[in-house]
Amino acid sequence: MLNVQSLTKRTVAQIVVFALLLLNSTLAFAQNQVNGIVTDKTGEPLIGVNVVEKGTTNGVITDFNGQFTLNVAQGKTLVFSYVGYTTQEITVKGSSLKIIMEEDSKTLDEVVVVGYGSMSRKDVTSSITTVKADKLNVGVYSDPGQLLQGKVPGLTVVQSSDPTSGTASISLRGASSLRTGAAMEPYYVIDGIPGMSLSLIAPEDIESIDVLRDASATAIYGSKAANGVILITTKKGSKSEHTSVNYSAYLAFDNIAKRLDMMTADELRTYAKENNITLPNDKGANTNWNDEVLRTAISHNHNVSINGGSEKTQYSASMSYQNKQGIVRGTDFERFGGRAFLQTKALNDRLTLAFNVNAAQSKGTTVDSAKDGQSVFDAMNYYSPLVPVTNADGSWYSDKTISQNFNPVSMINEDTFENNKKLLQGTAKGTLDITKDLKWNLSLSYQDEQYIWNEYHTSKSQYNTRNGEAKRIATENKKKILETYINYDHTFANIHKLGLMAGYSWEQNDDNDSFGLDVYDFYSDNTTFYNLNLANKMDWQNGGITSNNNGHLETLRMISFYGRINYSFNSKYLLQATIRRDGSSAFGKNNRWGTFPSASLAWRMSEEKFIKDLNVFDDLKFRVGYGVSGNSLGFGAYSAIQTYSTSGWFNYTNANGTQNSYHTLAAASNANPDLKWERTAMLNIGLDFSFFGGRLGGTIEYYDKRTSDLIYTYEVSTNRYPFGTMPANVGDISNKGIEFTINATPIQTKNFSWQTSLNLSHNKNNVESISNSEYSVDYIRAADPEIAGYSSNADVQRIMEGHPIGTFYTYEWAGYNNQGVSIFYVHDPETGERTGETTTDPETDRDRTITGCAQPDLNLGWSNNFQYKNWNLDLFFTGVFGQDIYNATAEQYSNVSFVKEGRNVLKSVATEHRATDTQSQAPSNRWIENGSYFRLSSVSLGYTFGKIGNWINSLKLYATCNNVFTITGYSGRDPEINLGGLEPGMDRRTNYYPRTRSFMIGVNMNF
Repeated sequence: MLNVQSLTKRTVAQIVVFALLLLNSTLAFAQNQVNGIVTDKTGEPLIGVNVVEKGTTNGVITDFNGQFTLNVAQGKTLVFSYVGYTTQEITVKGSSLKIIMEEDSKTLDEVVVVGYGSMSRKDVTSSITTVKADKLNVGVYSDPGQLLQGKVPGLTVVQSSDPTSGTASISLRGASSLRTGAAMEPYYVIDGIPGMSLSLIAPEDIESIDVLRDASATAIYGSKAANGVILITTKKGSKSEHTSVNYSAYLAFDNIAKRLDMMTADELRTYAKENNITLPNDKGANTNWNDEVLRTAISHNHNVSINGGSEKTQYSASMSYQNKQGIVRGTDFERFGGRAFLQTKALNDRLTLAFNVNAAQSKGTTVDSAKDGQSVFDAMNYYSPLVPVTNADGSWYSDKTISQNFNPVSMINEDTFENNKKLLQGTAKGTLDITKDLKWNLSLSYQDEQYIWNEYHTSKSQYNTRNGEAKRIATENKKKILETYINYDHTFANIHKLGLMAGYSWEQNDDNDSFGLDVYDFYSDNTTFYNLNLANKMDWQNGGITSNNNGHLETLRMISFYGRINYSFNSKYLLQATIRRDGSSAFGKNNRWGTFPSASLAWRMSEEKFIKDLNVFDDLKFRVGYGVSGNSLGFGAYSAIQTYSTSGWFNYTNANGTQNSYHTLAAASNANPDLKWERTAMLNIGLDFSFFGGRLGGTIEYYDKRTSDLIYTYEVSTNRYPFGTMPANVGDISNKGIEFTINATPIQTKNFSWQTSLNLSHNKNNVESISNSEYSVDYIRAADPEIAGYSSNADVQRIMEGHPIGTFYTYEWAGYNNQGVSIFYVHDPETGERTGETTTDPETDRDRTITGCAQPDLNLGWSNNFQYKNWNLDLFFTGVFGQDIYNATAEQYSNVSFVKEGRNVLKSVATEHRATDTQSQAPSNRWIENGSYFRLSSVSLGYTFGKIGNWINSLKLYATCNNVFTITGYSGRDPEINLGGLEPGMDRRTNYYPRTRSFMIGVNMNF
C-alpha cells in the first residue's frame, strides 16, 4: 500500500495522484495513521515487535518504548509477532491500539520423548536435550550420530571421512567401561523400539533426536543405559487432507583437507647426498603417491517422501538413495533405503494402530588398512617417490628386497574388499484408550540384518602369493522385541497431575549366524570372489572352513519389568521415580537379574510469587536426580560359561590302515557363574533458566557418575582353571563434570534475526580401581602406536588406578648425545623420579613415566543462524581444548633409517632430526602434542523461494562447506582424533582415513 501521509507539498501530491490514475489504481481514502504500544502482561514495553499489515509488506517494529506508528486502512488486520510470545492478529478499529502480548508457552509445552512415553518440557525433571531436524548438522552423512556433533553438551562425536566407516565414534559423559565397542556407546531407540540399527534410518527421515543424559532419565532402560540413551523420532504422516510430496537432494565434492608434508624425490636425493646415504632404489622417477591414491570425490543423495492423511488416518513413505565416493580410490559407498508408515484409528477412535517398515541395502568397497605395511593409507606416504607406479611392460612396480613395502596403487587395484548389508525391520504398535486417562500400549518388532563380506586378492597381489585368493563370509543377525505397557495420566483438582506407567519387555537376539569359505589358486582372476568352485585349493587347516570365517550362533534373551511415576503439584513441584528389573542370559547363573532404580525432583521457582515479582525470569527450574543404570551392551551368549574350541589336529589310523585327521578340542574360556552387570550410578543437578520472553535461556548441569563392577579379562592360573583368562567384575571408574548451554536471540527485527546456541562441557575421568584380592593387575597396557622396530612393549598408555583413561606413559626425550643419537632420561626404580642421567637404551618399565593425558579439559559447540528476509546463513563451530595427542604418524615417518631402506620420510626430517639418530622412533613424549583446536565445522547459505505457481509449495536452495578451517597448534593431519574407548588421543597411520573438506549444493522442495 502506498503511504502518502508524509507528502505535504501540493505539487508532489499532484504528481502522485496523476501516476496513480495512469496505473488505473484507486487511492484508499479510508487509510489512516494508527499509533500503538505493545507490552507484556506485566506492562513492560516490548522492543522490536514486528507489526505487519496481513498479506502485505507494510510494517514496522516497535521502538525502545514499545511504541509504533503505521499507516493502514480501517478494517485491515495487523499481525504482531515476537520471539517468545504468541502471534496475535488485531483488526484496526480506530487510530490507537494497546496490545498485550501473551508469553508463548510452546517451548515449555514442547513434547519431549522419554522412555515409553512423552511429556511436556516444563514437567521434565531429568537431563534431556532435544535437537530438532532443522538444527541437526548438514553434510555428506549416512550416520545419524554424525548429525549430533557439537549439538549436545557432554556428547563427544568424532567423525570419519571414510564413506564405509559405519557409525561415528560417540561417547557421553566420559568412558565408563574397560570393554570396547558397543560397551562404550549410547543405546539407541528408534520410534520407541529399543536396540534398532542406525543403518536403517536416512538422516532426511529424522524428525527429532532426544538425548537422555543422566541416570534418572536413562534408568528406565536399565541394563543398557549406562552410556546414555539416544531416542530418534522419524517423520510421520500429517492430518492434512491432501498429500504432501517432498524431494531433497544434494551434490557434494570432497578433497583432502591436509596432506602430510612428505619429501619429494628431489628432496630425498638432496637429503641422501648431504648425509652420505646411498639410495638403494633410485629409478629416476618423481612420483607423488598421494596424487596417485587420492581423488576429488563426488557424492550425491536423493530422498523422496510423501505424507498426508486425515484426523483418523495418517500415512508417510520415503525412498532414499546415496552414492558416496571416498577421496581414496577404491573406497565407495552406495545405499538404498525405504520406509513406510501407516497409522489409523478404530473402535470409535479408542484404538490407534500403527505399522512401520524400514529397509536398507548398502554396498561399501574399501582398501586394505592392515599393519606391517599392508595399508594403503600407510603406503601412500612411506612408498618411495624415486620409483614409478608401473614398469615399462605395464606391470606394477615392486621391490621385494625391502620388507613390508607395497605399492599402494597395486593394492587398490589388486586387493578388493567389499561389504554388502541388507537390513529389514517391521514394527506393529497398538494403543487402546481404555478410559480417558488410561492407555494400554503393545508393540511387536522384528529386525533382520544380513552381511556378506567379500575379499579377493588377485594373482598380481604384491603381498598375497597364493595365485588368487577369495574369501566370502555371510552373517545374519535377528532381533525380536515385544513391549507392552500401560500409561495412566490424570489431573486432580486442576493442580495435582499424576502419571503412572508400568510395563513388560521381552527381547531375543540371534546373532553371529555365519558361514565363510577361503579358497585359492585360480586359473583366472576374472570371477574374483564369485564362483568359488573354480579354485583349485582349499587348505582346511590354514584356510577354508575355519573358526575365523564361521561364527558361533549366539542366542541372548532378556525380559524386563519396569515402571514410572510422575507427580506435579501445580506445575511447581515435580517428582519422577522409575524402576526396572532386568534378567539376561548373558551373565552368570548367580547374577542374571539386576535392579535399576532412579528418582528426580524439580522445583519450578518461576512459579513462586517472590520470583514472579522480580519480573526477570520467564522460567527458572532447579532439578536434582539420582539413578542407577547398567551396561550389558557388547556381551555375547558365551561370556559367562565354559566354552571349547578347536586347538589343532591329530592323525588316527583305523584298524583297516586308513589314516584320518581329526580336530583336537581345548578350553576357549572359563565359566564365571558370578559374572554380573556393570552398574553406573549418577547424581545430576541442573538449573534451567529463561529471560526476555524466551530470547535468552539455557541450562547448567553438574554430574557425578560412578561405575562399579567393571568387567575385564584377567589372567588366571591354569592349575586352577582350564583356560588362562577369566572375565570378572572388579574395577571402578568415576566421571565428574559440568555442562553449560546458552540459547539466545540477540537480534530480532522485521527482516533480520540472529539466533545463537553455545554449549560447553568439562569431564574429569578417573580410574578408581582395577584390582581386588582375587583378580589383580598393576596396570593395563594400552595404545600400541604400531611403530617399526617396536613390536613388543611399545604401548604408550597405561590404565592405572588414580589416573584417567588415556594417560600417556612413555620415555622422556632428553635431546641428542655427541653422536647425534636420541637420549632419554633415566628414572629411579623406587621413586620414579629422574636420576639426572640419560641413556640411549631406556628400560621398558623403569624409565617410563606419565607424560600427558588424552582427556580434554573443554568441549565446545557453537551454532549461529542468521536470517535476512528469505536468506539464511548458518555457521557452526566446534572446539576441543586441553587434550594431548600422540602423533604416532610423525613418529613413524621421522625414522631416518627409512631413507637407507628405500622408503620416504617427512620433510621435517631434514631440518628437525639427525641423520645419525637410530632411536628417533622410540615411544617418548617427543611425539606428544597439544591437540587443542577451534574449527568452523560448517557454513551453509540458503535461499527460500516460498510458493511458486500452483504446484510448488516451497523451494529452498543451499550451499554448504564442511571443515572450513581449523585453528590449532597440532602439527599432524587433523586434531579431531578419537577421544572415546580405551585408547583415546592416538593418531595412527595404518587405519587413518584422510580428513576431507566438502562442498555441497542442495535443494529441498515441497509439492
